[in-house]
Amino acid sequence: MNSNSAANPLLDTAGLPHFDTIAPAHVAPAIDELLKAASEALETVTQPEFPASWTTMAATLDVATEKLGLAWGAVSHLNGVADTPELRAAYNEALPRVTEFYTRMGADERLYAKYKAMDVAQLTDEQRQAHKNAMRGFVLGGAELQGAARERFAWLQERQAELTQKFSENALDATDAFALYVASDELAGVPDDVLKATAAAAKADGKTGHKLTLKMPVYLPVMQFAVSSGLREQLYRAYVTRASDQAPETAKAWDNTAVMTELLALRQEEAQLLGHRHFADVSLVPKMAESPEQVVSFLRELAVKAKPYGEKDLADLKAFAASELKLTDPQPWDWPYVSEKLKEARYAFSEQEVKPYFPLDKVLAGLFQIVETLFEVAIRPDQAAVWHPSVRFYRIERHTDQGAELVGQFYLDPSARNGKRGGAWMDDVRARWLRPDTGQLQTPVAHLVCNFAEGFDGKPALLTHDDVITMFHEFGHGLHHMLTQVNEHDVSGISGVEWDAVELPSQFMENFCWEWDVLKHMTAHVDTGAPLPRELFDKMLAAKNYQSGWQTLRQVEFSLFDMLLHSQPTPPASGEAILALHQQVRDEVAVLMPPAYSRTAHTFSHIFAGGYSAGYYSYKWAEVLSADAYAAFEEAGKISGQGTLDVATGRRYCEAILEAGGSRPAMESFKAFRGREPGIDALLRHQGMA
Repeated sequence: MNSNSAANPLLDTAGLPHFDTIAPAHVAPAIDELLKAASEALETVTQPEFPASWTTMAATLDVATEKLGLAWGAVSHLNGVADTPELRAAYNEALPRVTEFYTRMGADERLYAKYKAMDVAQLTDEQRQAHKNAMRGFVLGGAELQGAARERFAWLQERQAELTQKFSENALDATDAFALYVASDELAGVPDDVLKATAAAAKADGKTGHKLTLKMPVYLPVMQFAVSSGLREQLYRAYVTRASDQAPETAKAWDNTAVMTELLALRQEEAQLLGHRHFADVSLVPKMAESPEQVVSFLRELAVKAKPYGEKDLADLKAFAASELKLTDPQPWDWPYVSEKLKEARYAFSEQEVKPYFPLDKVLAGLFQIVETLFEVAIRPDQAAVWHPSVRFYRIERHTDQGAELVGQFYLDPSARNGKRGGAWMDDVRARWLRPDTGQLQTPVAHLVCNFAEGFDGKPALLTHDDVITMFHEFGHGLHHMLTQVNEHDVSGISGVEWDAVELPSQFMENFCWEWDVLKHMTAHVDTGAPLPRELFDKMLAAKNYQSGWQTLRQVEFSLFDMLLHSQPTPPASGEAILALHQQVRDEVAVLMPPAYSRTAHTFSHIFAGGYSAGYYSYKWAEVLSADAYAAFEEAGKISGQGTLDVATGRRYCEAILEAGGSRPAMESFKAFRGREPGIDALLRHQGMA
């Protein structure tokens, strides 16, 4: 720890971040000091006399940039999970300087020349892959641009960073600002645990009745179970008009329309500066997919296969709504309610019947047991500074002849709260790295973030089965990052993995949530401790592919909208043009149409603030890979008669996919595991569309 570290926790990058003591006032001085050190390191390695050696350069430049990355990563993480006006201001104040440095480094002609001068034959396989990625990165980073074009490119990066942050802030603020206080009699049908939580929230605000918000643990069950169509309409309208021109006057300040149109224009300009037709071309350069046309063809083929099933789902809903609920003209806010009622009638169970069997701790214990069995590791509670009392910290160990060996560690932040971005995600704190400065092996650390309902009245947090699937999904990402055996940090874990393959390990893990031999060990009724009854599981399994056609079409709609949005010769220059394109996509693939006031694009953070621009198709693309990979476990289970938790197959999967990380192309890793290229048959079979 240097002399400044004691006063500024962001400067102590030797261990884990000091999340409990980092304050907004620390951000600017720490980031400025680390930027200065990183800039000096960049100047040092780009001098003519500095050797063009991978290890020598890494010991100077990569060490300095990693320190900057660790500190800025901690600030960015807190900005996403513990947002305050002061922290937001500090983050936004530093953001342009951080963006400027990384843009400048990525476009540095001298650094590019050093990489060109390296003797690739002298590099290890891991270093060679990292070098290949770096060379590609220099081109995409504008290193071959000159003069005014180079300056304009740098400005584009800074402005896009500002805009994506603003988009995210607007979506968060619009969501957090909404509150609707209602009396108990308006909430007929809403599950008891939601009623208790909303009553407690109202009481905390000094109000009577119940506080309804647009956070998923409240919004979704109200939409699914509230008898009052009027109440559902109120919530639905507020939800689908967040951060848009259709929001109430008091919320118009968070309208994302101008942010979206400017972002699209700047992305197009960036693409043209780099010599590409449009931003979709740029986005696909480092991905598995070969062209936007190939992606669009893939999505349209999937839509053709799914549409008959989606149309049948809609016909079933309309018939049920008319005959059983006397709804002859159901509206968009009625569909979740009708869907839940039809599911209950058809399969004789409700999501709320299942929820008491999934206390968070029991689910975690079951998840950990699966991982320990398949991948031959142990997961233990660990100690670290955290940013909220509900956050937990764990370590993953592998037992060797020398004893327990630390493999990786992770933070788990499960609960929804104000100031925390919605959704669920995995992020890296640091990568596995054989450090060139010390020769020591640095182990990987990950963040796993969800937005589940909190427990109350002394009861534990309860998860829906969808929540359980989300937990497994994010943990799959975490395993990809933490179980890597790659020592080069730019290609270890999730680093360097093609974006359209990075969802393979996450979607792969979801499959275990549908295996009885797995699920029965991770359930215990919150009141009785009894495991989930087999009869109830069988009903869940029967309903697994309920509306899978509809759900597939919804994902295809968003993916196709995203790809077409970013592959226009001239991007949409107004909110109306964006809406028109979205409607064009719906007319082609959707079976359900939202009302004219719906503005889902205005909170589509994946593509406007989350790195999935011209990349949202990755979820469906990787699903083909993950379903085919899981089929190997199904095949092994049939042969052994021991179910899908086959240790030998788990070992092969771990070695071929998880341990390899980004050290080779994803297709090579897949073929190393399956012995062939992936096919779509397993996905269609898993989703009941074979």
